[in-house]
Amino acid sequence: MKLLIARVSLILSLLLPAYFMVAALGVKFGLWPWQFGLMTLIVQFGLPLIGITLLLGLVALVWTLVRKPRTGWAMALVGLLIPVLALGYLASVRAKSADIPPIHDISTDIVDAPVFSAKVMAARQAMSANPVNPMTAPMGSLDAYKAPDFSKIAALTLGQVGHKAYPAVRTLTVAADPARTAAAAQAEAAAQGWTGVTTDPATGVVEATAETFWFGFKDDVVVRVRPGAAGGSIVDVRSTSRVGLSDIGANAARIQKFLTGLKTRLAAA
Repeated sequence: MKLLIARVSLILSLLLPAYFMVAALGVKFGLWPWQFGLMTLIVQFGLPLIGITLLLGLVALVWTLVRKPRTGWAMALVGLLIPVLALGYLASVRAKSADIPPIHDISTDIVDAPVFSAKVMAARQAMSANPVNPMTAPMGSLDAYKAPDFSKIAALTLGQVGHKAYPAVRTLTVAADPARTAAAAQAEAAAQGWTGVTTDPATGVVEATAETFWFGFKDDVVVRVRPGAAGGSIVDVRSTSRVGLSDIGANAARIQKFLTGLKTRLAAA
């Protein structure tokens, strides 16, 4: 009997990662909406499933160690470790999200932020995506942040919240001329794996869409290159998620990675 429980514990634990992968990839490939994949399959059902698997693994491990002959404990141990690791990962994500503001729109320039083209805005509107709000708008004036839970940031503007949370996300000044910088920005956007990369040479604007691997969440990115001092360029980037309230820092990380890659690319040219 104890070997059976150990085997069942191991099998369920091995199926646990597969369950979460299916939940996420189902969103990516359009099998179900992201709300169902994330909120229902993962949050509502996934967390209890981890708990049940964890409890079963613990019972199996104790039983196999206490009852002689002490066989099957290795299976039970693996059956316990997998849900423990899953809980550890979810706890780390929760801790990370608690330390950053629940925003999904980040820009290097919060006074005169880059703007998306009519084409991108139409694509966002077609899928009822998050609104693209002015970076100068007070958080308390935005529909998504009018609840009492957001009272601490209500008086700050969207841009101020982003800059306070991500001090490294700032305007980049480079020595390269605007034409060269825009070309490098287009190449770097493609190198980052972004899709639909387009460039408007007249305005120095590069636009693209970044997509997450598991859920296929799409974030729109706009890069603006302007003339700087002594023939150089000023580069600003804005990255905005189409769905979800909090991006858990994804947009800020994307901007930083892009700007680092752009600097490296210009230095190597």
